[in-house]
Amino acid sequence: MQRQFGDLLLGSIELFCLAAESESFTIAATAAGVNPAAVSRSVARLEARLGVRLFVRTTRQIRLTDAGRRYFEECRQALSQLAEAEREATGQQTTPSGVLRVSMPTPYGHYRVLPVLATFRARYPNVRIEAHLSNRNIDFAEEGFDLAIRGRAPRDSNLIARKLEDAELVVIASPDYLSRAGRLDTPDDLVHHDCIQFELPSNGRHVPWTFKQGHETVEIATSGAYTTSGDALAGVTLARHGAGLFQTYRFLVEQDLADGTLKAMLPGYGGCTRPFMLLYPHNRHLSTRVRSFVDFLVEEVRR
Repeated sequence: MQRQFGDLLLGSIELFCLAAESESFTIAATAAGVNPAAVSRSVARLEARLGVRLFVRTTRQIRLTDAGRRYFEECRQALSQLAEAEREATGQQTTPSGVLRVSMPTPYGHYRVLPVLATFRARYPNVRIEAHLSNRNIDFAEEGFDLAIRGRAPRDSNLIARKLEDAELVVIASPDYLSRAGRLDTPDDLVHHDCIQFELPSNGRHVPWTFKQGHETVEIATSGAYTTSGDALAGVTLARHGAGLFQTYRFLVEQDLADGTLKAMLPGYGGCTRPFMLLYPHNRHLSTRVRSFVDFLVEEVRR
């Protein structure tokens, strides 16, 4: 392997990160035990090497440029991985510790992940967890997440996906809605019903409903007076209060189905699933805390 980074360059990257975090050459210099001129020279060397400006400088402050911000996020992650690798190599990181940042969809977080986090921390008390619940796609490099959970396989070849489960879909309705609605014997009857829509945040399209017909899986476009976005639990709430039919994950409505608040419809056409995946960057060194969390969550969900 050809050497690309000398000691001087690695030192310059560390000083650059200190300056970016503190937004001050002087504070960075104090933290590193050098003078501010050394920090300024280090940043200048990096800018010359990269051919871009990393900071906008004024007489009172410095701030990162867009290119500088992207470079800082990547460098901060790389330095963190180097420190983690060194601790593991010297046996200092036998116990998982530090901050674990996880992004997850809102419904999956509430029903699958958040309920087991206390169990994880009882096992690994030195790990602190930052749980980000959102259905939007995140940028690992810019936002500093360790892991993300998403409801589909990634298109990004730089991400590794580990399947958590294939979550079963079910069509639900309240007894109140069913008492005043028409017949519902086959998916073709959905055209006569109020079908609550869920809008994909990525493209604004309504999610088609999925059914088994014989040995085939078919998608059917439905329509209705209500459209939700951002949180699938909104559709469940609407269905629970008689607004119409909704197709969602069975794990979200298991208690409602058990106590009769909601009814499962079209059982002869059920059995379709959608996957949930754990995602992390392909080129990222997995710390002990991340590996421990991945193994723990896979075990808990499959249980």
